[in-house]
Amino acid sequence: MTKFGEIISKQKPVLIDFYTDWDDTENTLDTLRSVAAALGDKAKVIKIDIKKNEILADALHVNGNPIFIIYKDGEMKWRQTGFQDAKTLIGLVEEYL
Repeated sequence: MTKFGEIISKQKPVLIDFYTDWDDTENTLDTLRSVAAALGDKAKVIKIDIKKNEILADALHVNGNPIFIIYKDGEMKWRQTGFQDAKTLIGLVEEYL
């Protein structure tokens, strides 16, 4: 979890998609690519596989799929379970720039 702590402690916003293999990975991946392209280097966008990171998922009480979380300066700013479109995610991340 040390690496996770380093990732979320950045001054720029970090959008994280917690996912599993059985969700609509391709659709979510396309959405995240659009978000990352629109935000450029103003924010970081990452995906974390729940099954490969069970300890982290448990610590964050990740029970749904997908779950999107925005962190900034090590603090959780926003969290939502369920698919989100790119426009919504971009707008949410931009609130924390």
